[in-house]
Amino acid sequence: MSSPSKRREMDLMKLMMSDYKVEMINDGMQEFYVDFTGPTDSPYHGGVWRIRVELPDAYPYKSPSIGFINKIYHPNVDEMSGSVCLDVINQTWSPMFDLVNVFEVFLPQLLLYPNPSDPLNGEAAALMMRDKAAYEQRVKGFVILFI
Repeated sequence: MSSPSKRREMDLMKLMMSDYKVEMINDGMQEFYVDFTGPTDSPYHGGVWRIRVELPDAYPYKSPSIGFINKIYHPNVDEMSGSVCLDVINQTWSPMFDLVNVFEVFLPQLLLYPNPSDPLNGEAAALMMRDKAAYEQRVKGFVILFI
C-alpha cells in the first residue's frame, strides 16, 4: 500500500493531466486552486469558478477541503465563505475516491442537483423551492458577473 504522500502526488498529477487548470498556492502539494466550469444543462453553464482545495495530511483517508473562491449562488454553498455542503466530501468520503472524482462527478452533481432541504445559503434554498425560474435567473446573474 502506498503512503498518503505518494497517493497525494499521484492524484494531483492525474488532476493536472486532465483538462483542469491547477495552480499551486505554495511550494507544497497540499493547497491549490482548480478552475471549474459549470456543467452543461445547468443554470451554471458558462461560468468558471476557482475552487480552493486543501489536502489534509491523512489524504486520501481524510477528505479534501473544498471551497469556492469567487461567488456562486447555490443552496449548498455558503455565499460568504464558499464552503460546500456535500455529503460525499464531508461525511462519506472514501480513499477509493480521488481528486478527479471531485471535479468530474461530485461538484457537477452538486450544481446539477442542489439540495434545498439541507442549505448553507438559506436565501437560495428558499428561492429555489418557491420560484425555480427566479432562482435560475439569479444563478445566471452570478455566472455573468463572476466569470
